[in-house]
Amino acid sequence: MAATIDPSLSGLEMHKNLNPQGAVIDEIEGLIRVYKDGHVERLPIVPCVTCALAPDMGVTSRDIVIDKFTNIWALFYVPILCQSTKLPLLVYFHGGGFCVGSAAWSCYHEFLATLAKKAGCIIMSVNYRLAPENPLPAAYEDGFTSLMWLKQQATSSCGGSVDWLSRQCNFSSIFLAGDSAGANIAHNVALRLGNSNNKVATLKPLTFKGTILIQPFFGGEARTNSEKYLAQPPRSALSLAASDTYWRLALPRGSNRDHPWSNPMSKGSTELEQYCGLLPLPTLVCISEMDILKDRNLEFCSALGRADKRVEHVMYKGVGHAFQILSKSQLSLTRTHEMVVHIKAFITTRS
Repeated sequence: MAATIDPSLSGLEMHKNLNPQGAVIDEIEGLIRVYKDGHVERLPIVPCVTCALAPDMGVTSRDIVIDKFTNIWALFYVPILCQSTKLPLLVYFHGGGFCVGSAAWSCYHEFLATLAKKAGCIIMSVNYRLAPENPLPAAYEDGFTSLMWLKQQATSSCGGSVDWLSRQCNFSSIFLAGDSAGANIAHNVALRLGNSNNKVATLKPLTFKGTILIQPFFGGEARTNSEKYLAQPPRSALSLAASDTYWRLALPRGSNRDHPWSNPMSKGSTELEQYCGLLPLPTLVCISEMDILKDRNLEFCSALGRADKRVEHVMYKGVGHAFQILSKSQLSLTRTHEMVVHIKAFITTRS
């Protein structure tokens, strides 16, 4: 029996404290405040919703607890017209700089329901623990925990505790995906698989077919040209100052932005090469032309190419970071449709 998740329990919730002690020591205006006493306040910039969907969406949605001890849960999206066929599964991680965001955010609910229907796949949208209360690698650990839960559904002699998933999911066709920080999580979860053959064996019979990284959130101490010179509108989804704050809150204490979790191309980082050799999954990278992360995303694609990894990227003209979930302009809607088409093609050709 699936548990019903109260959106107020999501990673977005405000940790209410009417009299926080001490000054604000870190803040991203309108999103998050961190106080000297450790209190964290997240502001409700995006509404949370229940798993309900309008019938005309053509998709069913339900929420399921993955790990009650760490409060990891997921929203599942299943296309109605495809319920007689086993479908590939997209394990999706939301964005938010590791510090804000939720699988229950209305913008993700709408985007992923549409993607599931048009791409013909099941989507498992994971709600993972947030920093700074749970700094990295907590989110990566939650990603791997989610995969272990999937394995249990695939191997249970009773069809798993969620029997509808066992009936409808093709566990031999799984993709890791996410946007922004979620794309970073998808990449680092894949790295963990690639860095140990034992982990791949542990997850059998799950078979991974690719990674889909939408505007992956990477950083570095040295600034790129797009970080230095690309003008951003006042309400941009990701400014350079916000990016620095997210990394400061998310990385282990004492680390800088050249930590391999932030900068996979940093000197001395061998994880990318090991991953390419041990688990050479094809990768699709979706890049926004007006995103400050554009140059880092392109550099990442070049590094994968030099390592003989199968990588393709698409550049979406005239749009910025997170356009597919945060903007309703006609240009953004057009580019979002293009992105869905590219993701569908990537999944279809590898399933």
